[in-house]
Amino acid sequence: MPRVVLSLETEEESGSPNLIKLLKLASDSIGTPDVCFCMDSGAFDYESLWITSSLRGICIIDLTVECGKDGYHSGEVGGIVPETFRVVRTLLDRLDDTETGQVIAELNCEVPAWKAAEAKAMAKLAGKGMYEKYAVQPGVKYCS
Repeated sequence: MPRVVLSLETEEESGSPNLIKLLKLASDSIGTPDVCFCMDSGAFDYESLWITSSLRGICIIDLTVECGKDGYHSGEVGGIVPETFRVVRTLLDRLDDTETGQVIAELNCEVPAWKAAEAKAMAKLAGKGMYEKYAVQPGVKYCS
């Protein structure tokens, strides 16, 4: 009978800040696995075994923008000392277009043909139900 070890980490929606610490702490108990499964991507039904072949990533950035040497009142320095929020927005705008969501070319990669075909098949299988199940406020459009 195979040996099965479960490591349950439930912080994925906040970037899994403790996952590496957990795995290091449990490394003697876990050993070196032959196979690792990540069970966190849902399924279309309970009749088939669904395997996720790719997931979106996350990028966490600690950013500090300082313009003035002290805290100044905006009524006094507005238009004189740059607004830190505007500086942050300018930096983020260098990475993607806020209107279209398109990222800069340097963050793109070529999608393998097998992955594009797989995505098209899953989109056809899922249909509009994949996104229409999420209620949005009036006037909000789903991303395309």
